[in-house]
Amino acid sequence: MSKEFKKTSAKSVVKEDVSRRKFLRSTAVAGAAAAGVVAAPHIAKAATVLKVQAAWGGGIFLENAQSYVDRVHAMAGNSLKIDLLSVNSVVKTSQMQDAVHRGVLDGAHYVTAYWYSKSKAASLFGTGPCFGWSAQELLGWIHYGGGLELFNELMASLGLNIVSFFNSPMPAQPLGWFKEEIKDVSQMKGLKYRTVGLAADVLSEMGMSVVQLPGGEIQPAMKSGLIDAAEFNNPTSDKDFGMQDVSKHYHLASYHQSQECFEITFNKKKYESLAPELQNILRYASEAENSNFYWNNTLRYADDLVSLKKDYGVNVHRTPDSVMAEQLKAWDIVVDRIAKEDAFFAKVVASQKEYAEKVMNYLLLNSPNYAQAYKHYFG
Repeated sequence: MSKEFKKTSAKSVVKEDVSRRKFLRSTAVAGAAAAGVVAAPHIAKAATVLKVQAAWGGGIFLENAQSYVDRVHAMAGNSLKIDLLSVNSVVKTSQMQDAVHRGVLDGAHYVTAYWYSKSKAASLFGTGPCFGWSAQELLGWIHYGGGLELFNELMASLGLNIVSFFNSPMPAQPLGWFKEEIKDVSQMKGLKYRTVGLAADVLSEMGMSVVQLPGGEIQPAMKSGLIDAAEFNNPTSDKDFGMQDVSKHYHLASYHQSQECFEITFNKKKYESLAPELQNILRYASEAENSNFYWNNTLRYADDLVSLKKDYGVNVHRTPDSVMAEQLKAWDIVVDRIAKEDAFFAKVVASQKEYAEKVMNYLLLNSPNYAQAYKHYFG
């Protein structure tokens, strides 16, 4: 082997060795860096927690509020949590909207009739006059007929820092519980009766002495004689309250609250601080709960109505058409009176009438006589 070849080989070996050492060092550094990434603990971002108080201390309405919360959690995963609080946990029901406005609460689950003392127009978004429509169409008006825009206009005029979603189409509320069967409207005059919202004005117009009480106080008030008659909302809640223990005459069907829905309200500043996808989850969970409420609650109401009759001996009556006709006349008087005093109230009523006239014209013309079919099969 020549000397030149040996020198060349030696140089190659040295270069190769240096290159190998550089490669090993760089690989070790990269490996250590990778190991550091793997070894570093994963720190999860804390979920945003919203404190939301419901107007319900228990029963099916608190279950409905929880059902909405469950849908939010299912969609939001660990990004958003709602801490659902029962009635009076932080503030009284009458103070809930103000508490959300001020940020004492992040949200509330209730009905608009619970704060209608601030504006009688509030009741139109839940316990207003019947224009031949049900709560399904009321919600249609809110979401697609300009109702939500009018609601937001009302919020702005009242200076309230809130954003609300509406859901859960409630069946018409029963006229309620009486000491005797009501066969004529004259029997109602002078009776001390519990209701809320604009229904209080309507039944006062019919000669009743109206008392507005929270749900949990209705049964004790009737038991003690503070009131003579009462309504709350549905057979399930009424049964849970124990109304069957203070009365055996239960009247279904009425125009005093023929359509109502839940309002889920949030502090607007808090809501707008959330990521857009979380805002949408709060919104669309409300729409999802809308269907669940109707499917779930109507069956529960039907089951409990059967139980009230079979297990507790309650006499269930349909309110006479003559009484409901008088309710419609009373509604006309009340609505006309308030509309003359309140231009915004009149504006909302006009919007509702326009929607109801068009939509109900189609629905009533198109709907078969379901009562005929029911009688055909069940007598």
